[in-house]
Amino acid sequence: MKVEDILLYDQTIFKDITVFNPDYTPDKFDLRAPQMNSLALSIRPALKQGKPTNNLILGSCATGKTTTVRKIFSIIDSKYSGEVVCVYINCQLHSTKFDIFSQIHKKLFGHAPPETGVPFARVYNNIMNELYDTDRTLIVALDDINYLFNKNMISKVFYDILRAYESFEGVRTGIFAVLSDIEFRYVLDKNVGSIFNANEIVFKPYNYDEIFKILKERVSYGFFKEVITDDLIEEIALRTYERGDIRLGIDLLRISGNYAEADASKRILSEHVNKAVKQLDPISLNYIIKNMSYEEQRLLNYIAIFNEDNLTSGRIYKEYNRNKKIGYTTFNRLINKLEFLRLIDTKYTGSGVKGNSRFINLRFDRKHIRKCLKDTEVRS
Repeated sequence: MKVEDILLYDQTIFKDITVFNPDYTPDKFDLRAPQMNSLALSIRPALKQGKPTNNLILGSCATGKTTTVRKIFSIIDSKYSGEVVCVYINCQLHSTKFDIFSQIHKKLFGHAPPETGVPFARVYNNIMNELYDTDRTLIVALDDINYLFNKNMISKVFYDILRAYESFEGVRTGIFAVLSDIEFRYVLDKNVGSIFNANEIVFKPYNYDEIFKILKERVSYGFFKEVITDDLIEEIALRTYERGDIRLGIDLLRISGNYAEADASKRILSEHVNKAVKQLDPISLNYIIKNMSYEEQRLLNYIAIFNEDNLTSGRIYKEYNRNKKIGYTTFNRLINKLEFLRLIDTKYTGSGVKGNSRFINLRFDRKHIRKCLKDTEVRS
């Protein structure tokens, strides 16, 4: 088939290909109903001119944090926009104070302020005066707030949002801080920390049954009937569970469908899934490793060097500590982070100090891990 024929080919197995897009928000989101309810309760006071509850939203990557926030914000926008203004901001894309308040300005006025020539104070005053004049509450969701840790930008942003009432009497503001980490590791200025006082909402990783249910729903919305069998969905769900990233499963469905169409097949076959897996596996691991800290990468490299299973944490610590002197508390935190990222599995041995020694096993192939680390220029 020629390129022109591929681009114009009008027969498809996709009923709605947008269902597999990363920014797709499903109509039903039952698996995160408790978290949705918590966010709704946090917003509820704002509907009666009260102060919303700040939230710290924690969980590993691809556990539904962003989708849940976007879902609840879309409900507020459609029904209560006269009382509450909700602004979602990806801090990976907007990591300066001016950028963040430009996004708030854009939501309020329909356009962002000029990037140059306008002082921050003017943008800030415009925002707060608009909130004061319209008597609306501002709730800002700051996603991936770890990108604000540099130069303590997080304290500066939090301060300007949360303490706005000091300069603009009666203005009500709140923050939903979203973090993909095992703990909230930053130090806010005392003046900010004392008023952030956030409710903590935790998103645990999806289990296998939940992953299968999510993928099954996407299949029903995205493909025509009988395009893919339950057996293949189960295979994709298992691979997804092993990686701990629901986005991988959704991408596997989409790419498998693309391979099926390239073969002019009306059904997705095992060979199409295998091709999709080969395409995405390196990308998935590379993405995780690229976004890890240097210390996390370095420890993972040490674990990958050992060509054996059931390594004890004590042995790894001893070897790692020969060249890199760190305390055991720091080492244990790094191990917890690697497990949190689903790069390793751990199991307590019942031995060691207070029975806290653990067996450690990699979830990915050692050679594959070391290649990705080499590409990231990590050295042992």
